[in-house]
Amino acid sequence: MDNLQLDSCLRIQTSADKLSAFLTFSRVTDDFKCSASDLEHFIRSKGVVHGLRIDVLEQICKNPLAFMNEQNLIAEGDNPKPGKDGTVRYLFDPDDNEHKPAEGQDGKVDLKEVNKLKNIKRGQLIAELIEPLPGPAGTTVTGETIPPKLGKRARFKVGKNVVLNGEQNAMYAAIDGMITLTEKGKINVFPVYEVNGDVDYSVGNIDFVGTVVIRGNVLSGFRVRASGDIRVVGGVEGAELESEGSIEISSGIMAGNKGFVKAGRNVKSSFIQDGIVYAGEDVIVSQSIMHSTVKAGKNVICSGAKGLIVGGTIQAGEHVTVRTLGNAMSTATAVEVGVNPELREELQTLRTTIRQSRESLEKTEKALTLLDQLAAAGQLSDERLEMRAKLSATKRQAVALIDESKARMMEIEKLLEDTDRSKVNVSGTVFGGTKVVIGRYTKFMKDSAQRISFRLMDGDIALIPFHP
Repeated sequence: MDNLQLDSCLRIQTSADKLSAFLTFSRVTDDFKCSASDLEHFIRSKGVVHGLRIDVLEQICKNPLAFMNEQNLIAEGDNPKPGKDGTVRYLFDPDDNEHKPAEGQDGKVDLKEVNKLKNIKRGQLIAELIEPLPGPAGTTVTGETIPPKLGKRARFKVGKNVVLNGEQNAMYAAIDGMITLTEKGKINVFPVYEVNGDVDYSVGNIDFVGTVVIRGNVLSGFRVRASGDIRVVGGVEGAELESEGSIEISSGIMAGNKGFVKAGRNVKSSFIQDGIVYAGEDVIVSQSIMHSTVKAGKNVICSGAKGLIVGGTIQAGEHVTVRTLGNAMSTATAVEVGVNPELREELQTLRTTIRQSRESLEKTEKALTLLDQLAAAGQLSDERLEMRAKLSATKRQAVALIDESKARMMEIEKLLEDTDRSKVNVSGTVFGGTKVVIGRYTKFMKDSAQRISFRLMDGDIALIPFHP
């Protein structure tokens, strides 16, 4: 058949987005015959030139009766692919939190001297934005190019003592100090406060907007607070240590059930005994955690040569990894994962915020309605006009706060429900007397077991072989 004959029998249509083309028979005849090449030529003459499904055209030509009452997809365009997201390029390693003892030329290690931290000079570049890249462009069935999609633009999380350039794509230090990441990935530059000895009566309590380095011990009854990190070369007794960054204690915590250690990010210590420790992210202990309360937003890791957890309660949002859990005397030891108390508290606060914002919004909208009625009647004084502008701004703020709070609630609820990835890994022995909790499920160990991992499977806590 030539194009004229095909035109009397066939109809070619494209979708509104021009990403699909369809063939329908406008006139049904038993004697319809056409070759695949003629049909392709006819379709191309109608402007459909890209993404032709040649296999479908061949089937239509072989058995036209099977397609006569259908809308047949004969061409598919290409959607533009997502682009590459922009990133933040740091001129320092944001994950390098280890402060190792300095090594002299003779190879000896002096535990009293610590290598320089992430020091930076005023005006020095800290980080820069890498622009997002477009993905491959798309093509319609009619051969038109669909513009490519650009990846998401990265954003700086601006903390204290940093400034951005005019183009907002580079971050610089506003002061001499040390780069510190605090919770939610904010980049800060903090000055460092150093104590060349113990935190005792000669020093007193420390409350510092920056990073604190203590060359000695922190004695019972004293308090150290820092907006940056806290680094203790000695040990910590029953003191209060609170940091928005990370806390590192070289000689361990022996608290005697007094005070606490609380970090926005990580807590590292050689051991914890009779202590209370909170970390927004990880608690990393090289020797043992004994008769203590430890809560970590992400992981508790106690997997050194000794790697012992016995007595007390350990809570982690994600994983607990330990060499020996409990002891032969069946000392009560509780380990909970998939639990983040701070997130649950935040959820409750968000619910309250939304309720209060809605009440405020309702009052604002009633007042605005009244003012709008007065405006329509031409009875709006300058004072009331100013009031209407302020109320409109209040309304926008309330709506934005409600939307932001709802989005955060969804994030938290998803995290609380996601206990499938939570686990307790025991690379050595777990003893009887141990309680393991994953989300809403509990397992009591009566007998000891070797090299096992506790995981949630089919609505129960299962014991499976541990593989590092």
